Amino acid sequence: MQFLAYIIAYPLLWLISILPFRIFYWISDLVYLVVYYIIGYRKKTVKHNLKIALPELSDEERLQIEKKFYHHFCDLFMEMVKTMSISAEEMQERFKITNLELLEEYEAKNRSIMVLASHYASWEWLIAINLKSSYQGVGVYKKIANRYFDKLVKDIRSEFKTELVSTDKTIPLMANNQRKGILSLYGLVSDQSPKTKQIAHWENFMGMETPVHIGPELLSKKYNLNVVFAKVTKVKRGYYEATLVPITDDPKSLPNYEIIHRYIKEVEKQIYEAPEYYFWTHKRWKHHKN
Repeated sequence: MQFLAYIIAYPLLWLISILPFRIFYWISDLVYLVVYYIIGYRKKTVKHNLKIALPELSDEERLQIEKKFYHHFCDLFMEMVKTMSISAEEMQERFKITNLELLEEYEAKNRSIMVLASHYASWEWLIAINLKSSYQGVGVYKKIANRYFDKLVKDIRSEFKTELVSTDKTIPLMANNQRKGILSLYGLVSDQSPKTKQIAHWENFMGMETPVHIGPELLSKKYNLNVVFAKVTKVKRGYYEATLVPITDDPKSLPNYEIIHRYIKEVEKQIYEAPEYYFWTHKRWKHHKN
């Protein structure tokens, strides 16, 4: 069944991916009408999240953010499909890094890097950073259940100098790279809610005490990684830029959970600047203390 689903979906996704961007975004507009007005995909969750995170806004203001979010959400899904065929040159034109010199500075110090991102704007196209870097690019991800699509995603990322590693294999890879002296750039998106059995620390996130993933903190301290936050902004439709914001170059000197605290505060600032680009469909505040 996995292979059948793959051979049915793959040709359609490929055909969509090779469309010119103008037609591509027309389709995204049609998808928005279906997703928002007909299906109403996770509308209840989105409304709930916006009310929790942005209580100071009026219902009308939150409704406008909601509609803008769904427009962006559909663009984001389509852009994930576009990654199947987009060239490295086109990717670099549409996703720019504003301060690559920071990577050069860390490389000169012979330090590997942990790049923390959030589910904001375009975390998928952040792989463009590896096209401009001499580091070994590694993306930590959750393995896809369908092994054919899982291989497809890995193959696509490899074209952008990115090796995908599942969460359960992250530590062995980091240990091996450190042992062999391979300078690496590890990308993690860690702003969503952990499973109940994995809850170990809580942070105030958008006014709510909620659990957070602590894996990035533990790994950065264990392997002495420079930690930066990738602040991604949407310049206009189909165009993004990211600025690398230093969190620490000495993780072992910081008290427990300070790295995660700084990361969460950077995510908050990003959301407040333009909330319509955050991934509101996830039940981020399903666990909370207040």
